[in-house]
Amino acid sequence: MSNLAFLSLIFAIFISTSNAISQCNGPCKTWDDCDGQLICINGKCNDDPNVGTKICKSSPPSVPSPTPTNTCRPSGTINCNGVHPIYRCSPPVTSSTPAQLTFNDFSRGGDGGGPSSCDGQYHDNNERIVALSTGWFAGRSRCGKMILIRANNGKTVTAKVVDECDSTMGCDEEHAFQSPCKNNIVDGSIAVWRALGLDTNLGIVPVTWSMV
Repeated sequence: MSNLAFLSLIFAIFISTSNAISQCNGPCKTWDDCDGQLICINGKCNDDPNVGTKICKSSPPSVPSPTPTNTCRPSGTINCNGVHPIYRCSPPVTSSTPAQLTFNDFSRGGDGGGPSSCDGQYHDNNERIVALSTGWFAGRSRCGKMILIRANNGKTVTAKVVDECDSTMGCDEEHAFQSPCKNNIVDGSIAVWRALGLDTNLGIVPVTWSMV
């Protein structure tokens, strides 16, 4: 290789090296050696503190707050056969909503107290009917709607919503002097319990339900 060719090669390497653009923490001598908005600080390309860029400073990934599965909280308490929380809400309704099935007598003089909220009538307990906690009752919007109830034994039954299981009040004649309902109650007639193959003497059993 001639001396001229050798010098040309060295010059080309020098030019390409001098024009190289350094990334974060790359070597530099002047600001021109650094890519984008980076500047040369102490021989390394870094963020410009006067601009406030954070190209080289990786911030820790944000951790999303866990989404609560049940944001329903008590809205107060009531002194009724002891102190009980009162609720105006219930857990979210899904395709398989966890609930507690309780037993209710919907006939006149039964433990359901007054007539059903939806139609102002008493009902024969041979009907497959239920009352729902205040939040699920949703201001009568579920009156007359059918729900599907599934017991842990695998049996299911459809039942009509006719009443509210009041989660806000209790201990008066209208509520048969009973304590307020919890916010996750499906209060079923004896026909509902029988269809599910459940013993009413249990008083309360876990189930799931959904709208039909």
